[in-house]
Amino acid sequence: MAGLLDGKSALITGGGGGIGRATALIFAREGARIAVADASEEAASQTVALVNAAGGQAISLGGDVTDSAQVQAMIASVVSAFGRIDCAFNNAGIAGYQVGASGKKTHEWSDDAFDRMIGVNLKGVWLCMKHQIPQMIAQGGGKIVNTGSIAGLIGLPTSSAYVASKHGVLGLTKTAALEYAADNIRVNAVCPGYIETKMTEDTMRRKGEQLMNQVPFGRMGKPEEIGEMVLWLCSDRSSYVSGACYNVDGGYMAI
Repeated sequence: MAGLLDGKSALITGGGGGIGRATALIFAREGARIAVADASEEAASQTVALVNAAGGQAISLGGDVTDSAQVQAMIASVVSAFGRIDCAFNNAGIAGYQVGASGKKTHEWSDDAFDRMIGVNLKGVWLCMKHQIPQMIAQGGGKIVNTGSIAGLIGLPTSSAYVASKHGVLGLTKTAALEYAADNIRVNAVCPGYIETKMTEDTMRRKGEQLMNQVPFGRMGKPEEIGEMVLWLCSDRSSYVSGACYNVDGGYMAI
């Protein structure tokens, strides 16, 4: 049976671990050729090794998603390797602990921490779309999935810049979906809840039991559970879906 992405090429940012790595393996299972990009070239290479060991085809890329020239070069490398970009998963992101803001309320964030959070999580997604979309227009279409969060739908104490960045990602997603529908480009977002990744370790250490009591499923999600939604959004099975932001959160947002 043919895979859902047979013959397609895909770019995954933040592919060095967690949700990005899980999605790369799922895409490979479904027949895609994958460019795995990450700020850590070593982590990207490790994901590529896993993909290739599983019988897939992948290349690794470094690059800072906050730097327009580096993002442009990243896109050029994918096109050089595969000829086109059918699917783009703009997944690179950071959490509060990575900018020294763990547990801090809004007025306690430093200027540098706020700017770094917005730079990676929001501007980084915009820059990726800025350089992906012209290529997709030229080739006749494509699919883009951005990583949002349940934090893009609600407020979360001690996460102000993260929440702001993810609200922004969902706004970018909806606007781009409207702007490029006529170009056969579908743009959607996935909104993970609490997922078992390195990024959630700090939060879970501080208040994990309290949070799990608020999740109807009573457990954290697995990276693969996000990856399967991204796969669907990048496949032709979601051909009438654009501008949507899908919760994958164990029922958290239903409360």
